[in-house]
Amino acid sequence: MTKKDWIKKLIKILNFFNLVNKIYLKGQSLVVNKWYNHLSKIDSKGEVIFLNYGYQYREKLRLEKIDEENRYCAQLYHKVVSSINIKDKKVLEVGCGKGGGTSFIARYFKPKLIVGIDNSKAEIKFDREHHYEKNLKFEYGNAIKIPFEDESFDAAINIESSHSYPNFNKFLQEAKRILKPKGYFLFADFRSRELIQSFFDSINKSKLKIIKKEDITENVFRALNLDNERRMKLVRQFLPKFLQNLGKQFAGVKDSELCNSFKNGKRKYFYFILQKYN
Repeated sequence: MTKKDWIKKLIKILNFFNLVNKIYLKGQSLVVNKWYNHLSKIDSKGEVIFLNYGYQYREKLRLEKIDEENRYCAQLYHKVVSSINIKDKKVLEVGCGKGGGTSFIARYFKPKLIVGIDNSKAEIKFDREHHYEKNLKFEYGNAIKIPFEDESFDAAINIESSHSYPNFNKFLQEAKRILKPKGYFLFADFRSRELIQSFFDSINKSKLKIIKKEDITENVFRALNLDNERRMKLVRQFLPKFLQNLGKQFAGVKDSELCNSFKNGKRKYFYFILQKYN
């Protein structure tokens, strides 16, 4: 076999693995979407309004009584959003999930308007039924094809959602598209050790300027451990016994593979401030 033949064969192999990866990511996205839909249907009282792994500050953040139960999840939003001033601005949250974070932003940071979008119609229905702030609205929408015109928002926010998107590069293009010139994209999520370099490469290729990048893995790990009792209670409350082990992994409870992966370095959690310049 000639060198040229070897190169052709290698390209075919790489293309095959790229296809498998795309199928896997699409399947992962569908599974997550189904899970969120199910949770919204069984949680009629709105007891679960956050779906992130949380953040632990060194000093206790002052919160309203209504937010105390979800302290660590709310603190992750505070960590990300407090980095810039969004008061009286028009803001978009992509992947708003159960709406707790969008509501928290509306109440604590006073944007003129914050719109939360999610690819789950059940989630959007849930959000509209449980969050009532005047400067807040929810719309059905896909992160890969955001349903708003170019340069519609002063800031966009995405927290712990992008790891399940089938096309992260396309999402970054869309986030940039809907931002006004010099608008901010506030972003936090985790990646497995094997995907970190491609994760950074995608952000660099997006042409969004990196204003700040921070590894917050330790803070997230501490939050998971401190929030363990509440997470375990919710797993037992909403899932039958035969699904509880899966639920514990999803919730990141203490000693789960996911929780331990933040401790042993198999996963890293990052927070970014990105800005649109062109």
